[in-house]
Amino acid sequence: MATLRIALAQINTTVGDLEGNARKIVDYIERARKVKADIVVFPELAVTGYPPEDLLLKPSFVKANLRALDKIIEAAKGITAVTGFVDLEDDIYNAAAIIHDGKLIYKHRKVHLPNYGVFDELRYFQPGSERSVFSINGAVIGVTICEDIWQPGDPVEAQALDGGAELIINISASPYHAGKGKDRARMLATRAVDYRAKIAYCNLVGGQDELVFDGQSFIFNQRGEIEAEGEQFEEALVVADVDIDGVFGARLQDPRRRLAKVMEGRDSRCLKRYDLPALKKAEAKLATLPAPEVRPELSRAEEVYRALLLGTGDYVHKNGFNAVVIGLSGGVDSSLMATVAADTLGAENVTGVFMPSPFSSVASREDAEALAANLGMRLLTIPITNLFEKFKAELAEAFAGREADVTEENVQARIRGILLMALSNKFGWLVLSTGNKSEMSMGYCTLYGDMVGGFSVLKDVPKTLVYKLARFRNSLSDEAVIPERVLTKAATAELRAGQLDTDSLPPYEVLDPILKAYVEEDRSFEEMVELGFDPDVVRRVIRTVDRNEYKRRQAPPGVKITSRAFGKDRRLPITNHYPGF
Repeated sequence: MATLRIALAQINTTVGDLEGNARKIVDYIERARKVKADIVVFPELAVTGYPPEDLLLKPSFVKANLRALDKIIEAAKGITAVTGFVDLEDDIYNAAAIIHDGKLIYKHRKVHLPNYGVFDELRYFQPGSERSVFSINGAVIGVTICEDIWQPGDPVEAQALDGGAELIINISASPYHAGKGKDRARMLATRAVDYRAKIAYCNLVGGQDELVFDGQSFIFNQRGEIEAEGEQFEEALVVADVDIDGVFGARLQDPRRRLAKVMEGRDSRCLKRYDLPALKKAEAKLATLPAPEVRPELSRAEEVYRALLLGTGDYVHKNGFNAVVIGLSGGVDSSLMATVAADTLGAENVTGVFMPSPFSSVASREDAEALAANLGMRLLTIPITNLFEKFKAELAEAFAGREADVTEENVQARIRGILLMALSNKFGWLVLSTGNKSEMSMGYCTLYGDMVGGFSVLKDVPKTLVYKLARFRNSLSDEAVIPERVLTKAATAELRAGQLDTDSLPPYEVLDPILKAYVEEDRSFEEMVELGFDPDVVRRVIRTVDRNEYKRRQAPPGVKITSRAFGKDRRLPITNHYPGF
């Protein structure tokens, strides 16, 4: 029986840390050798980290990535390794190096370069044109890169149909959004069945600016069934014995391949084939691996929460910070953010600051104090009343004859922003801003106030989901970490007497579905009205979202968890006279 032991190394790389990434790859090659793997596979652009963006426009960076690859090639003795890197010839290419026993055998250059959503690969890379396969231990294998397998047909079809590839390896850096794992699995299962081939899919894991990569590498058999699966949001070496003989049997019973070859005049000689010599093992292979675990599907809330943990932790640590500071208001947003920060960084590295104004309630103080105590984090209390009165006194002459309005509300938010940034400067803490997607969409936030910060954890999390995540986090403990009153009291910014969010916004259960339709799905006014939304509310939401693009352009980055986030995903002009209704 022809069997290959495949090791999928879903690793967490750091963009630009060429030496560190190479060391990690070499370390995982050694781990794969120890479990007697025939082939070890790494993610897309593992050498450079993904996405390297305009670093790719620096010739020195591209050349340094090739030097790092040389170290990996030298380390890959006694094994076959496949890893992503930037190839250089007449142009640069998103490429996979196929390394065998310490030698670079050939390179697959990515054929399909995505240029939608968060992707800008046509800005940097030349698409590849060569289709190749290699054989080892009696198995024929094709290598592809991420989008190559998302697109039906070439190059997977050429490798499987013309080149006879029984196993398709796909190295990937596929960013996360809620539910993306199901989409990937469905697509990979379809490719496996369509081409009667095994699929070994290795995905990146980790946070990079706004993006989170969730791993969840797979091995699918020719029937579209999962044979092995990596954990979501964690580094792992996923090892499985892959029976190649089963592919040939399945193909004998599938006449579609014969018909396609005859009708399309396909010729396997069009592909290059590299025959790799079998490697002698110093010891016999390990005993047959145990059956892979059936990993329970994560609930939507748990999946998103883990994405927030990974995205926040990596952003903080990869940018050289050890601790963070959060303005704690006693509300649900800052409470959820504090739990995310404490869970991923450790409560000892999180400081909350309660900054009461004349409009802050006793309940808010009590809830902020209870949350901090439950998490075991430090809480500072810095009242802003005196500072607020001083600001008003200094502005009194300029504001003479004008009634108090949103200006005075924003002054309070900006005082708080100044205090948080002062603490950041003094102690080196990163400020985490507390706004959610619903507020950011509607501009219900203050520039240089509550928008202040280096990272915005909830930037892509709608308010209704904030509540679900808070309840999910409470369910993980015997006693609620976030006080129940935080989840039941009316949402308020407490910047004027008796203020409620609903004074300025539609109720969140009404607002969030409209925002999803407009921001994430690009639905028109007419389509949203046909879906049953109130025309006046829709008109108001469209007008407000578009008017506040200038604020979002100045907001810190935050974790992407929806199919379309503000920032890389959604790029609308600030100066924009298109009415939308």
